[in-house]
Amino acid sequence: MAELEFVAKVAERAGLPAKTARSLTEATLRTLAERISGGEAADLADHVAHELRPLLARARPEEPEAFGYDEFLRRVADRAGTAPDIAAKGARAVLQTLHRVVGHAEFEQAMSELPREIGALAQPVPRTP
Repeated sequence: MAELEFVAKVAERAGLPAKTARSLTEATLRTLAERISGGEAADLADHVAHELRPLLARARPEEPEAFGYDEFLRRVADRAGTAPDIAAKGARAVLQTLHRVVGHAEFEQAMSELPREIGALAQPVPRTP
């Protein structure tokens, strides 16, 4: 999936303008790369558009940082320059789009390195009747 198509899917899923979706895509992928091992980040990078791959690159390949849900969203919000509620909506949309691009097995392998609350962002929001 091309970068513009990825960002368009994020914008659609989150109900946000394309410019905001682009910022949130970049912020979420960078933050995700900090939180998972370099090997998992590299595996995810193999499946995304060439332009998005550097966002999943890590300086120290096998040493992920340990932080939880609140810090994950704080970093996304700070990097994207958005409010925390918009960061949560955007991170959810990015992770769901990434899931579709990467495939279930590969995505679940990467998510297994995250706290349950962060991984839950990738799950669809239940629809109310």
